[in-house]
Amino acid sequence: MARAAALIALILAFVPINASAKDTRFWNLTADTITSLQLSPAGKNEWGPNQADNDRDHTVDHDERLKITDTAPGIYDVKFADKGGRTCIVRGIEVKTGAIFSIEEKSLKDCTK
Repeated sequence: MARAAALIALILAFVPINASAKDTRFWNLTADTITSLQLSPAGKNEWGPNQADNDRDHTVDHDERLKITDTAPGIYDVKFADKGGRTCIVRGIEVKTGAIFSIEEKSLKDCTK
């Protein structure tokens, strides 16, 4: 029994502390591939870095999830550009640590081309 406990303790010593933490993710439910995605605290127009750069090909395809980094939980406005040449702002999106937030095509109202 003591050997089993020692073995478990040894294994746990090599597991990263954040291994069980979930990443905050964006889920693209729009009709097109997103090429730029930025967040700003709601109403501030202080756009952060392009989160699409977190993806290997720097885009977020339809139905793809994207890891969001360096973003505290809160309410954000999201600005994105897509391959179709459209730029949209979606206001009042709640971002929670370790959760997925999405933007659907039907919720897009503030877009320009």
